[in-house]
Amino acid sequence: MPLRLKKLIGTFLLVALVIIYALLASIFAVARLSESSPLVHFLFFLLSGLLWVLPAMGIIKWLMLEPRAKR
Repeated sequence: MPLRLKKLIGTFLLVALVIIYALLASIFAVARLSESSPLVHFLFFLLSGLLWVLPAMGIIKWLMLEPRAKR
């Protein structure tokens, strides 16, 4: 796969990940945390704010892989 195409795909994947993750985290927070204590809110947003990094790291590692040598 050409490097430019790989970077384009990776960029779209990262943007889509952030948008979808933010929407899902917000929907969950509105649906489940409306009557929770401030501590629960803080812990949820702390955890959900850091959790998106794991799939993003996978995408970035894929972007950093060297292309296979042609045989």
